[in-house]
Amino acid sequence: MNSEKAIEIEGTIMHVLPGTMFRVALANKNLVLAHISGKMRKRFIRLTIGDRVKMEMSPYDTAKARIVYRL
Repeated sequence: MNSEKAIEIEGTIMHVLPGTMFRVALANKNLVLAHISGKMRKRFIRLTIGDRVKMEMSPYDTAKARIVYRL
């Protein structure tokens, strides 16, 4: 996502799925499928239901995102 501008958005984790995937609810009540970023995986940062997270989303596919920070 270096060449395109990534959309940064905040959300709340609703469901924990297998394979470090999560269903995240946005402020406008939309659900997106998000995966955890490599740096968070490397540092063993755990995410549970109810955690607020900051995500990066591609402007081309707004149904998927990458979690980059736990708030």
